[in-house]
Formats: sequence, structure tokens, C-alpha cells
Amino acid sequence: MTGNLQHFTQQGILLTREAVAAGGASRQLSRSLVSEGWQRVVRGAWTAPGTELTPWLKARAVQILHPGLVLSHRAAASLHRIELLRDAIEFTAPDSPASRRHGFMVHRVPLTPGEICVRGGMRATTPLRTVRDLLLAGPRDEALVAVDSALGTRVVHGARRAPLVTTAQLTAACATHPTRRHRAPRAAAWLALADPQSGSPAETVARLRMHDAGLHPLSQAELRTPAGRLIRADFLFVAEGVVVEIEGYAYHGTREAHRRDLDRFNALSSCPGVRLILRFPAETVFRTPHHMIGEIRAALASHRPVGGK
Repeated sequence: MTGNLQHFTQQGILLTREAVAAGGASRQLSRSLVSEGWQRVVRGAWTAPGTELTPWLKARAVQILHPGLVLSHRAAASLHRIELLRDAIEFTAPDSPASRRHGFMVHRVPLTPGEICVRGGMRATTPLRTVRDLLLAGPRDEALVAVDSALGTRVVHGARRAPLVTTAQLTAACATHPTRRHRAPRAAAWLALADPQSGSPAETVARLRMHDAGLHPLSQAELRTPAGRLIRADFLFVAEGVVVEIEGYAYHGTREAHRRDLDRFNALSSCPGVRLILRFPAETVFRTPHHMIGEIRAALASHRPVGGK
């Protein structure tokens, strides 16, 4: 049976109803499929022997089973290579009778044909609709990580991606949401905190932690070395000459990467007006941000200009 059924798969998924239509005996179908190595993805859907069962394969099966479901929110963001604090498979379906399908969240809000696109063979909300949904839904930090990523040029999974939306588009989209206009003022306030120049989710969260602590450095401040080389600091407290650099998760495991890291540090140190450089790993930003804030406050106090407050 296996050879025959492979012909009826859709994107690696075989629906039980398709197998029955192909001549499988409905009462013994499951037993036959299992005996031949087929794997149940969700009720009513199978995948071929040896296929890795992943959440995305399950999402693909669910969408094939229920064509009205459109990937949205964090799931759509992942398809568009918009960075997130956490991943999740979510769907939107205006007429869905339930809030969950096969364990996945289903949002019941209106969708227009122009807000739907196809990515990787799956139907998903467009980048603008996706970011608008995240911005209106919150929470703030998760929304702004996605907003910063979508507004800027990023390298995601090794591929360079151009900006996907603009601040003006997001502002207009949130204000005209048909059912959640009451959230537009909150979304506008959050959007005012966005920074298209942010380089990573860790930088976005670090900026928000400093903002909440009443610290407001320049982001992506342009500095020049004595030799004229232009270099951008993640954050700069101008009066105190304190630079704050946020390190990503990636380990600089090669000699060349280590050399570039040292070169950047030395270049920043040589820039006029820079008196101290603080470097924090992403782990500190996400897990113990109070330590970061404490160190920044101490550095600012010790480098405050004479007569400064």
C-alpha cells in the first residue's frame, strides 16, 4: 500500500480520507499504515516512514485538514524571518468554532484576502498584518522585539533580510483594526519605543530595561576613531562617555571571529569621548537584567562630569 499512497500525499502529508479514496479499507487503514511505518501526525493525517515529526509538520497537516486556518502571530513571524523572544504555532480563522485546533491556538478575528500570503507552501498573514497582530496582542517586550526586527535590516538564520514594514504603516494599521481599536493607543505608545536600528532581540530588551529604569542612552551611536574609522556603539551615554555593548548568543569560536571582536573593542576604546565600555551577554539581559542596570548605574555615577546631576 505504501508505494501507492505516496502519490496521494500533499507536502509530505497523507490524509486518511485521501487514503480511503485511494482504495484503503477504512476499518483496517490505521493498522495497515502503522505496519508499513507511516506515522500519525494528528488525527486524520499521516506522514511517510522516516519523516521527522516536528511542530511545523504538525502545523502543515492541520492546515491541510482545515484549509480555512491561516498561520498568524508568532508562527507567521517565523515564516517571514521576524525574530521573536519565543516561538509558537498560531492560526487565525474568522469562522473557527473553537479557540484551539489539535492543540494550537486559533484567533477568531477578521482577515481580508489582501492580508494573506503564501510562505514555504503555507498560508500565512502578511508581514504587516503579522506585526500588527503582535503589537496589538502584546506583551510589550515580545511585541517590540518583533517590531524592531521587522522595521530593520537583519541577518536571520544566515540570510540577510530587508525591512518588511514601516512605522507609518504600523501606526495606520493599528488605528484601523476593525475589532481592536481600543488597543491602538497602547500600541502607539509601544511603537514610540521601537528602534529600527536595533541589531538583535537582546539589544531591544536591553534598551527597554534601561528605559524602564529611567536610563536613556543614544542607540547605535556613530563614533569615529582617531584614524577616521566609523563605528557604531550599541548604546552611548554621551555625558559620561560610557558605552554599553550587548553580545549575542553566538560564541565567537574561531580565531578570525575573536580577532574581529578584539578589533572592535579596541576601535571603540580609541574613540574620543569614550571613557568606559561595558559588555553584557544576552543571557544577562534576559535572565538577570537588574545586574546589568546596577553596573550601568555605578559606571554612570563614577564617570559623571563634575557638576553633573
